Amino acid sequence: MSVWLWWSSGKDSAWALHRLREEGAPVSGLVTTVNVRHERVAMHGVRRTLLEAQARAAELPLEIVEIPHPCSNAEYEAASAALIERARERKVEQMAFGDLFLEDIRAYREGLLAGTGMEPLFPLWGRETAELARAMQAGGLQAYITCLDPKVLPRQLAGRAFDASFLDELPAGVDPCGENGEFHSFAWDGPMFREPIPVAPGEVVEREGFVFADLLAAA
Repeated sequence: MSVWLWWSSGKDSAWALHRLREEGAPVSGLVTTVNVRHERVAMHGVRRTLLEAQARAAELPLEIVEIPHPCSNAEYEAASAALIERARERKVEQMAFGDLFLEDIRAYREGLLAGTGMEPLFPLWGRETAELARAMQAGGLQAYITCLDPKVLPRQLAGRAFDASFLDELPAGVDPCGENGEFHSFAWDGPMFREPIPVAPGEVVEREGFVFADLLAAA
């Protein structure tokens, strides 16, 4: 079965790719929504060039879902439907997602695929997130925090490495994997890549209620 993975550029989708490969799933493509106004990964704020570098390091083709900014739910669903149709034309039989425990998000994903003949996969679903975060780090995944919600996290954590000290500094009630939207990340090394994607944290800005840490390609 051919599998495409929805790829956010962050740690969860990167670890989902690792787990799928460990299980022998034939992953044949990565799917990412890109904000065409800013040429960045939606919500994560990662530059398209770095996203493309990830796909090369993962040795997988990249399927871009272009969305406007701002993007209405109707526009998002239309773009997703077009992507799903492309997948059907290419005989993709399963679509994988890196979601962890939010039932409404899972139901939404399943609804997008309902009637398409494609099976949804959730390789990380139900894992205890504190244990999962530590397992990612122990397994060699390296990432930077690219976006955070300043209502629940200190601004200075933007641009930090996703490491043990980051987890130790999270305020009480914040999910260790940021599954409630507390933070987003960019995975730059790990067992899912043939080589690291060298990056360095850049400017930190606050925009539309979130704090974003730009990442720049490093030598």
